[in-house]
Amino acid sequence: MSRVGVVAIGRNEGQRLVRCLQSVIGRAVVVYVDSGSTDGSVAAARALGAEVVELDMSIPFTAARARNAGFARLCDMSPDVEYVQFLDGDCEVAPNWLEQAAKELDRRPELGAVCGRLRERFPEASIYNRLCDIEWDIPLGEIKACGGNSFARVEAVNQVEGYNPTLIAAEDDEFCLRLRRIGWKIVRLVDDMATHDAAMTRAGQWWKRAVRCGFAYANGAALHGRGPERHFVRERRRVVVWGFGVPATAAALAWPTGGLSLGLFALYPLQLARTYRGLRKRGFHRSHALAYATSCVVGRVPQVLGLVKFYLGQARGLPTRIIEYKSKGTV
Repeated sequence: MSRVGVVAIGRNEGQRLVRCLQSVIGRAVVVYVDSGSTDGSVAAARALGAEVVELDMSIPFTAARARNAGFARLCDMSPDVEYVQFLDGDCEVAPNWLEQAAKELDRRPELGAVCGRLRERFPEASIYNRLCDIEWDIPLGEIKACGGNSFARVEAVNQVEGYNPTLIAAEDDEFCLRLRRIGWKIVRLVDDMATHDAAMTRAGQWWKRAVRCGFAYANGAALHGRGPERHFVRERRRVVVWGFGVPATAAALAWPTGGLSLGLFALYPLQLARTYRGLRKRGFHRSHALAYATSCVVGRVPQVLGLVKFYLGQARGLPTRIIEYKSKGTV
């Protein structure tokens, strides 16, 4: 598999990183990009045989910047590499994934990138891990975007000049948007791709992750709002309407309408029911579908805060900083 490379990124992932690298060492050319770990990750990666890139942390960190740095080193090491698996350091690649993904891109030259089923390692550990497992289970077939873990054609990555290093979140969605704009297709395959370890056990982690999501929608809309692909604009509009517009309107009109405007809050259970039905049709268990639907509705509140954070930062000219929700991994 010398024509396949892996770019893994991480910071303080501990044992999660060890499992990640062990899943790909010997199967591909592996580059690990470290962003200031203090837990021995760099030494562990080198001991396992990975090429290591240590980012200059005096420059603001983003996952996009890390992936670009790893991709550049990979291409320098292996100029003939054809495919690259981008991988987060908290994920383990499934046994046959690299081979299956390469075969699919060999067979279909129109594909710029593919992803497979990403499974949460411990979905039963917390409701927040379970929500991640549901989120990873995107529909099969042609899709608009892969997540941060994806298998891409090197030619396609070069054509769009990699990831946008200024984005602190949803850089994978934006990367895929640019791929599709120049004609590449993106597909979710039926095969298992990797196992992810979200390690989300607290409500505060879920909240921060939702804030980051809102920030990403605002950032993406600012970059691509005038283009033909308006995914970020639509998502930003949904956040504004459901996270702010409906409750603000209901409260503002409560006095003049004698409280009738408070009936607008009935829209939320209707929205929840709609999401729930869609998940049930896809085969999700009742309790899982209800939990995820509830998260989608309630999550609009922290997403609004993410929008505000982005626009306040823009107005004040503040540098963007990553919004972290994960805990440090065990060594």
